[in-house]
Amino acid sequence: MKKRQKGSRKARTVKIALLVLLAVAVVFAGMSMAGMKLILDSEFGRFDRPDPATTVEMHHSDLTENYPLELVSFLSGKNRLQGYLYPTADSPGLVVVAHGLGGGADSYLPQIRYFLDKGWSVFAYDATACYDSEGEAVRGFPQGILDLHAALRFVESRPDLAELPVVIFGHSWGGYSAANVLHYDHDIAGIVAVAAPSSAAEMIVEQGRQMMGWLMDTQRPFVWLYQVMLFGKAALLDGEAALNKAGVPALIVHGTGDKVVFFDGSGIISKKDRIINPKVQFLAIDEEGRNGHNSILLSREAIAYASDRNAELRALSEQYGGEIPYEVQREFFAKIDKEQANELNLELMETIHNFFLSCL
Repeated sequence: MKKRQKGSRKARTVKIALLVLLAVAVVFAGMSMAGMKLILDSEFGRFDRPDPATTVEMHHSDLTENYPLELVSFLSGKNRLQGYLYPTADSPGLVVVAHGLGGGADSYLPQIRYFLDKGWSVFAYDATACYDSEGEAVRGFPQGILDLHAALRFVESRPDLAELPVVIFGHSWGGYSAANVLHYDHDIAGIVAVAAPSSAAEMIVEQGRQMMGWLMDTQRPFVWLYQVMLFGKAALLDGEAALNKAGVPALIVHGTGDKVVFFDGSGIISKKDRIINPKVQFLAIDEEGRNGHNSILLSREAIAYASDRNAELRALSEQYGGEIPYEVQREFFAKIDKEQANELNLELMETIHNFFLSCL
C-alpha cells in the first residue's frame, strides 16, 4: 500500500513538474514573440527623407540640370512606390539601383551619376515606407525583395526599357534584395551585391547578438516565425540558394571590417565555399579605414573629410548640451562640400562598371 502511495506521489510530482515546465515554455514563447515583434517593428519602421538643410545627402534635383529624369510610380503590394528613371541615349543597358535600409534612391545618387556618366540608363526607386513611397513601415528585410521584384516587373512593362539588358546594383539591404530577387523569373544579365547579407533571419540574429549576447540565439525561431507571418515564403529566401539556382553572373563585394553585416557572419561572401555557380565572383576589400559597411563605397579623401566634419559636429553637440539648435545645424551643413563628402571609391566603381559590361 505504501509503495503504491509513493508511486502515486512520484507520478503526481512528475506531472506537476511537466506542467510547470510547459507553462514556463508557453510564457517564454509568448514573451519572446511579443518582444521580437516589438523590436522588429521599431527597427523596420518608416524612413522619411532627411531635411535637405541638415544632411550631406544629395537630392535628385541636384542632377536634373545635366541628367534627364522621369518620375514614375508603380505598385508593390498595396503601396505605390516612387521611381526615378534616368534614360541615356544608346545605353548598353539599364542599371537598377536597390538602396540600403534607412535611406532611399537619393542616398545612392553618387553611384547613379557615375553609371550615367559611363553611358548606362539607370532606374532607381524608394522602397516601401522609404522617402517618397507609400507605406507605414518597412516591416522587415524581405520587403526589399518584393519591392525589387515589383520594380523589375515595371521595367519589363515599359516597351522603351524591356529590350535593354538589365543589371542590378545593390548595397546592404539592396544587395540582399539584388541576390534574392534571382529566386523570381526575371531576365537579369548580372548583379552586384555590396556588403549584403544572405538571409533576413541570419542578419537579424547577428545584430541581436550585439545587444543580447547568446540569449539572441534562443530568439531565432521567433524571428523566423514573425517574418514568415508577415512575408510568407519570401521570408525563407536566401542569397546563397538564389545565386546557385539562377546561374546569373554576380559580383559579391564585402569589406573585411564590416560591423553591420559581418564579413565572416551573415554576409553572402561568407558562403563563398558553398556557392557553386561558376559565374559568381568575390571581392574582399581589406584596406584599413575603407573596409567598413559604408566606407567601402567612398574615396579616402571623402572618409577623411567626413571624419573632420563629424569631429566638428561632436564639438558643437557638446557646446549645446547634446541639442544643437536648428539654425546652428543649418549654418554648419551649409558650409559642407557635398561633392567632397560623397566622393566615390572610383577603383571599386570601375570594377563594378567593367563587371556589368562583361555581363552583356
